[in-house]
Order: sequence, then C-alpha cells, then structure tokens
Amino acid sequence: MAATTATGETRVKKAAYELELRRLQAELVTMQQWVKDTGARVVVIFEGRDAAGKGSAIKRVTEYLNPRTARIVALPTPTVRETGQWYFQRYIEHLPTRGEIILMDRSWYNRAGVERVMGYSTPDEYRRFLHQAPIFERLLLEDGIILLKYWFSVSDIEQEARFRSRLKDPMRRWKLSETDLLSITKWVDYSRAKDEMFLHTDIPESPWWTVESEDKRASRLNMISHLLTQVPYVAKIPERVKIPKRPAEEDYQRPPREQSRYVPDHASSLNH
Repeated sequence: MAATTATGETRVKKAAYELELRRLQAELVTMQQWVKDTGARVVVIFEGRDAAGKGSAIKRVTEYLNPRTARIVALPTPTVRETGQWYFQRYIEHLPTRGEIILMDRSWYNRAGVERVMGYSTPDEYRRFLHQAPIFERLLLEDGIILLKYWFSVSDIEQEARFRSRLKDPMRRWKLSETDLLSITKWVDYSRAKDEMFLHTDIPESPWWTVESEDKRASRLNMISHLLTQVPYVAKIPERVKIPKRPAEEDYQRPPREQSRYVPDHASSLNH
C-alpha cells in the first residue's frame, strides 16, 4: 500500500525519490562549481509555515556542496544593538561575495510573518518593511546577485501531524517551540500575513515561488529541480587529476602505539 500524507495524498515512492534526489544533488555540485568559477553570487530564501519542510530541503541542497562556499544563514533573535539598526542591516553582512551560495533559513521576511502576527514589530515598522523590501531586493538584483524566494506551503492537518510526530521523536523534539505551537491557534493570522506579504513583495523581478509540501519528498525534488533552472550554470568537464605515487618511507619510524590514547572501540560491541 502506497504511503500517504495526513490529507490522503500519495507520497513519492522512496526508491524513486532517492534516485532522483541523487541526480539532482550531482547537478547542484556542478552548479556550485560554475558559481565558483564565474564569481556569481546566489541567495536562496526559504520561508513558509512552521513544519513545512524548509530545514530538510536546505539539508538536501547542501548535503554534497562545499561548505566553504555554500553557507546556511539562520539568524537568532536580534540583539539589543541589532534592534536599533536599520532593519535590513544585520542581513546585509551575510550576503554572498563572489563565488558564494547563501541559503537563508528564514530571512528579512520575519518582519512580514512572525513579527507581524506576534506583535514583535510596530505597525509603522511593518508598513515600512513592505515598502522597502522590494526596493532592497531590486538593489541586490541590480548588483548582479541571483535572488530566489521559496515559500513552503503545508495544510493545517499535515502541519499538526508533523508537530505530533516531533513530540514523539527525541531527535526532533527541539524543533517544537512555543512560537511554533502558536502557529496552530494563529493559522488564519499567518494566512493573512502571508497574503499581504505576497501582495507587496511578489514582484516581477523577484517573484515568490510556492512549494507544495504535503509530501516532503516531492517538495524537495520540485524545489531543487526549479532552483537548477533559475541559475544559468554551464557544466564544466573537471580537469583530470593524477594521483601521485607514494614515496618510500626513508628514516621515519612511527612511535609505539602504546604511547597514544585511542577512543574506546564502541563499534566492535555491536557485533555481539
């Protein structure tokens, strides 16, 4: 019997998912090499409902990329000093330099989402953000930065099912915060905030791309596939590398093993 989501939708089969994910991840490696060689700058924004699969999508994107030039930015709550800055200021320092890819696990759009709904920003700050965000993004685009914005969408039924799953999983329990749980009682408020945000910031030069994520496997494949079409990379045949022969050891003598400290062999106990 095929696996389904909480809303009854059929999930992508695991074998097909893993095969296609592997292919797409290989293309991401090729894309990163192009970004490095050409000095391109890429910013990918991940926004959406809590438990919509943003974090897991980012993990699959970066799994085989070089972390030196593909960085994840997930900023904590602003410090006292940062709250006194121009709102976009603390994000600017995380923008990419030549040859870098930046993946933002939430972004400056916090102001239009959680800050708006939870009352963390004033009405004036909110209105100013909606006016300035398109201007700010046009400046990034004019300077040559490739900017992509993804909104991960999930139903209220599937979201609650994922929350309950996290409660039972000690490895993911940390993902549940008080703010996350309030997203259930404030579902409509978040919907209104998202609609207003799209109205002002879904501009032709920097559009929002919605990722349906009832099925996390499908959402990852769809998002990565789309990302690859938005970056004009060209595959480059890697230079042939010849592994040199190891030179013979001359006068080196390894110290006795007994002089070193080794971690206990926990793995061997698994065989028993």
